Amino acid sequence: MYDHMGAVKFHLTRCKAKFVTTRKYEQKKRAERAAETRQSILDATIELHRTVGPAATQISEIASRAGVQRVTVYDHFPDEQSLLAACSSHWRELHPVPDPAAWLSIESPSRRIRRVLSDLYGWYRETEPMTANVMRDAELRPALKQIIEKGLGQYLDAVRRVLMEAARPDSERRMHVDAAVQAAISFHIWRALSPLGDSEAAELAAGLIELAVAP
Repeated sequence: MYDHMGAVKFHLTRCKAKFVTTRKYEQKKRAERAAETRQSILDATIELHRTVGPAATQISEIASRAGVQRVTVYDHFPDEQSLLAACSSHWRELHPVPDPAAWLSIESPSRRIRRVLSDLYGWYRETEPMTANVMRDAELRPALKQIIEKGLGQYLDAVRRVLMEAARPDSERRMHVDAAVQAAISFHIWRALSPLGDSEAAELAAGLIELAVAP
């Protein structure tokens, strides 16, 4: 005898399975589209920050470059802090800073100082337009200043410690050496020295540190 109820249950089970599969597929596609949209917004924002700076970047320009509506930008990044934080994180992934741990294996203090500065200056040159813009605009955007202090600021403090350890100043010269190190790792000092080339600039800055060490 034909089991009508069994057939109905079988059909319903298949329909439910198909519905679940379709729903999961649609959810996956929506997530992929959302991720693509978010990335487009980030890419547009980063390019504007690199070219005109964060302070001059408008949400309408971001939306136009990303090919979305203003409301879509806010859907993904409801405030300036979230947008800046996401851009900063993505930028660091694209342009990683030199790893301080790599310098610690250099035994010669003189060579270590020059390697640190050469690597740092190379990164400054690679990121010059963006770094110049964000440092300039940090005083105008408290949210940006906070991100820089937690990111680049903390990194440069780590660089400073490596250089101070290599310089090994005595207690009487420590303040002088610290001032020289702070100057040597400054982005603005690098820009002033950059026409010399990074190697020559690093040599000159290293000489300043070593001069400060000498009694």
